[in-house]
Amino acid sequence: MPSRKKSMVPLVLIGAVLAWLAGDFFLFHGPLHRSFSAAGPSGSGAVVARVFHHQITRGQLDRAVRERLWLEGKAIESLAPEPLKAIRQTALDELIDHELLRAGTEGGDPQPKVSDEEVNERLRRLLGRFETRSEMESAMKSQGIPGERDLRDRIAARIRQEKFLETRVEPLSRVTDEEARQWFEEHRKAFAIPERVEARHIFLPTLDHPPEEAKAKLEAALADLSAGKKDFATLARELSEDPATKNLGGSLGWMTRNRLPVDFAAPVFSLAPGKPTLVRSRLGWHLVEVTARKPAEPRTFESAKPEVLAALQAVKRSQAIKDCRAALRKSAASEIRIFPDVMD
Repeated sequence: MPSRKKSMVPLVLIGAVLAWLAGDFFLFHGPLHRSFSAAGPSGSGAVVARVFHHQITRGQLDRAVRERLWLEGKAIESLAPEPLKAIRQTALDELIDHELLRAGTEGGDPQPKVSDEEVNERLRRLLGRFETRSEMESAMKSQGIPGERDLRDRIAARIRQEKFLETRVEPLSRVTDEEARQWFEEHRKAFAIPERVEARHIFLPTLDHPPEEAKAKLEAALADLSAGKKDFATLARELSEDPATKNLGGSLGWMTRNRLPVDFAAPVFSLAPGKPTLVRSRLGWHLVEVTARKPAEPRTFESAKPEVLAALQAVKRSQAIKDCRAALRKSAASEIRIFPDVMD
């Protein structure tokens, strides 16, 4: 009898282990379930998320992160762990939204139509990012795209997704006249015409001239101007090294402060009209004359209406896209699974 009890102990243990494994896999989605169902192969083939039946791999996520950083002029090596983690999460969110849009587009009835010309135009723009076609084909293979036919299908699918999203966003982005007027009143200062000056200059850079020599030349020019020996336009043609203005009498036209570098705007906007003055900027020496000045002016709604409509529509469109993405996430929440351990 004791020996029988001893033989039952391993069986009980085995049964307990099997029960735990079954619970982990089929009921509770525990760590073993996640490691087997999510990770799959190690490295770039590991699955970081699943949307419906589509898997998003670590390799896809890494490519999305690299492309996002490349567009921002950054490198992975230059980022600290926390900012990089945030960028990876943003990239993953975009990949998930892409799959939700793809599913929504494929399930739509009827599907948005895409013409060959639309695909050709996208293909031309894509090719423009590469120096040669062979370079693009190499990049396609690295993304798992076997040939141009498959690439065209993917481009068409992306355009259909954009059109699908547009059908939902466009109605929410419309701006009524009443909304535009109210928004204009709330942001009236932003639409005011700022203070402006009309000016002309004679410019000598100090990059390839000794600063003292450039200053001395312009002091001599100012003396000739004050004595009436030469006019400003003549001196600009003879001396100025600003190719954009020298043959226009040195004219800079009408300018606002935000059109000029700070170190040049401050002295220019402090000058009284009709008083040529030497001004030093980080680029060199200028002989500047303000020829006219206009104070800041308020604008009417009608004059600012095109800008108001564009600005408000951009605000509403941005919010509509966020709302649409949130609605897609909410409606498909049970079909989205993210595996943070694999992602990290």
